Amino acid sequence: MRGQVPAADQTLRMLAFLARQRGPVAARTIADQLSLPRSTVYFLLRTLAAHGFAVHLEREHRWGLGTAAFELAGGYARQEPLARLGRPLVAALVDRAGESAHLAVMTGRDVLYIVEERAPRRPALVTDVGVRLPAHLTATGRAMLAALPREQVRALYPDASAFADRTGRGPARPSELRELLRQARAAGYATEDGEVTLGTRSVGVAVTDHAGWPAAAIAVTWPDEAGRDAASLVPLVTGAAAELSRRISGR
Repeated sequence: MRGQVPAADQTLRMLAFLARQRGPVAARTIADQLSLPRSTVYFLLRTLAAHGFAVHLEREHRWGLGTAAFELAGGYARQEPLARLGRPLVAALVDRAGESAHLAVMTGRDVLYIVEERAPRRPALVTDVGVRLPAHLTATGRAMLAALPREQVRALYPDASAFADRTGRGPARPSELRELLRQARAAGYATEDGEVTLGTRSVGVAVTDHAGWPAAAIAVTWPDEAGRDAASLVPLVTGAAAELSRRISGR
């Protein structure tokens, strides 16, 4: 069966290989690991890049997944398995925290919300199921970006033109995003303060799969007037994210 459509088989094997890596890799590594001719690998990588499924990091001479690959991940999430696993955990998080919570996945430079639970007596949020927001402005997006290889983040945000704005707050250039993600990595969680909606704050934690890749993120959002301290909510969000990671990866 594999020999009937060799190019399709080789392309899918390459995509699966790239998805298992912690960062972009050299074309020769792909060829060696998959026992493919280097000429074939280069041809297929260029084809994948033309369609957005791969990206070439010229200075590092490496290849990584492109934004279209994230769209596939978002499509999988929209087809329910991840939402079904995450929904009861998000609902329980709302009960424990007394604040609204949601689950999101990355699609390109956006986050897509696939579960949203509003706490009693809390205002409606813009994070309804199906809504997309710029990842660099949200706690969920920052948590997932912080878990990506730095080279992958550079490919997603190469210059200032990649940065959307909503409230006049948040990073507007790659150096500012790098600093935010450095802080998130050090802390183990990401925060957002008025970058999506003025007067609201969020704290988010990445949900990782068996390879350590950020498959999703969970966040809690609350209004400023609630007077909540982000640090007090971190253990709750971390616990929910860790449990979802365990469920999707079998750890």
